Amino acid sequence: MTPSANSRPVALITGASRGIGHAIALRLAPKHDLILVARDESLLMAVAAECEALGASVQCIAADVQNALVTAQRLTGLHVDVLVNNAGVAVMKPFLEMTAEEWHRQVDVNVNALYHVTRAVLPGMVARGHGHVCIIGSTAGRNTFVGGTCYTGTKHFVMGFAESLMLEVRDAGVGVSVITPGSVDTDLFPAGTNRTWMLEPQNVADAVGFAIEAPPHMLVHRLEVRPLSPKRPRAS
Repeated sequence: MTPSANSRPVALITGASRGIGHAIALRLAPKHDLILVARDESLLMAVAAECEALGASVQCIAADVQNALVTAQRLTGLHVDVLVNNAGVAVMKPFLEMTAEEWHRQVDVNVNALYHVTRAVLPGMVARGHGHVCIIGSTAGRNTFVGGTCYTGTKHFVMGFAESLMLEVRDAGVGVSVITPGSVDTDLFPAGTNRTWMLEPQNVADAVGFAIEAPPHMLVHRLEVRPLSPKRPRAS
């Protein structure tokens, strides 16, 4: 997907098949063409149909972004104006109960995939002299809680990575933003969790839209959004 000078900007969204990624795709579809990336092709195709109904041209790429080779093969060379690094996983349990597989899965998706995906598309942005990298972080990137030894560690990494990358590429015309939501009503939480007070995925999507639609001379680098109160359910 290589747009002409008169076509719409292209946004690539990882973890686009559900939750926050799905909401971001719908938020950007009216003004962007989309490259949607996730592991489940059937879910991606369903999201693509919704986005096409909103006016977007959509390309679906079924890939596990923690796989360095596959990610490089499928994403390198794509024309991408906006990259939304959204893919993420969470395992909330005490350190001594966490398996090595659970630990490495979080690091591979929440940390290493940031390298694989960003490294594949960032050179094109720098060469063209414009672009935007938006990363979905978490308020866990500046606080901690019991059961979050790995998850909060990965989100602290996101904060350091985003700011360092921003300083490296801003003079090339590429912006870097990190959106840090509090609790969001998604299936990252175990069954039975009271989610009536949490942010909705579209709230995070709106924050992404605000960041990438800022004037060219203005960079929204960190944007924190959180529920008003865990004691106040969302209005119906």
